Amino acid sequence: MISNFFSKSKLGLSANKISTSLTQIFTHKKLDEDLLEKLEDVLLLSDMGGEITSEIITHLRAQKFSKNIDEAEIKNFLAAEIIKVLKPCEKPLALDESTKPQIIIFNGVNGAGKTTTIAKIAANLKNQNKKVLIAACDTFRAAAAEQLEIWAKKIGCEIMMPQKEGEDPASVAYRAFDFAKKNGHDVVLIDTAGRLQNKQNLMDELKKINSVLKKIDASAPHENLLILDATIGQNAKAQMEVFNQIVGITGIIITKLDGSAKGGIVVSIAKKFVKPIYAIGVGEKAEDLQEFNAEIFVRNFLNHSAAN
Repeated sequence: MISNFFSKSKLGLSANKISTSLTQIFTHKKLDEDLLEKLEDVLLLSDMGGEITSEIITHLRAQKFSKNIDEAEIKNFLAAEIIKVLKPCEKPLALDESTKPQIIIFNGVNGAGKTTTIAKIAANLKNQNKKVLIAACDTFRAAAAEQLEIWAKKIGCEIMMPQKEGEDPASVAYRAFDFAKKNGHDVVLIDTAGRLQNKQNLMDELKKINSVLKKIDASAPHENLLILDATIGQNAKAQMEVFNQIVGITGIIITKLDGSAKGGIVVSIAKKFVKPIYAIGVGEKAEDLQEFNAEIFVRNFLNHSAAN
């Protein structure tokens, strides 16, 4: 097994908005209802979500802190609480060397970062001398396939393109799997459409892709990943519900955590779905797609060294 699909986590988040907010509310050092209410607001505004926020505040209220509580003590407490939620979701995306090719489907709405995520993973695998095939199965948008083709040429890996505009995506997926099996590829990375305007069409399309792959290998696909854009906040949970219902999501990659994202959505998703969070995206470069590590994430989320 290999698990280095991604760079090892280094920094994780560049924006520490929650840390700044915590500092601002510590105008006095008494853990009273006023401070708890302000802390609750900070957690909610970080996209943490109501369930986990309420739980944390309840646990905090029950603690026997000294009257002279400081920001570091609160951060220690928050770090421990958040790590408990995130740890069960900390799992590397592993490539099983005994099964070739590994079939990985990328799901997610348009604009979530599927294309660049596929490109980053393909580049990382190529650097490990893995034979990678990309399958452009978003045939609804001609630009999607063309963009992937540009990336494939840049990376130096093969790509299975639609034979005509609007070709059945399942047909492209089938041809890609068949070609990869016959030509000794290690991995097939399958892009899919992500339009949610007509959920039934999307359901039918994604289910068909999954079913035709099983005609070649009953164990395929080996992963059904969901790419989520952190900047959309709590809407990410609704997307997870839809795609999990359609295909049964096996793991999550959360992108765009370097910009305007507040980070709490990672905790919210982990709490609700308890699915592997394989990686987080913190920039444009291939090395900015980092293997998810709960402690490092929390350290950066809170800007707090005690989360080591």
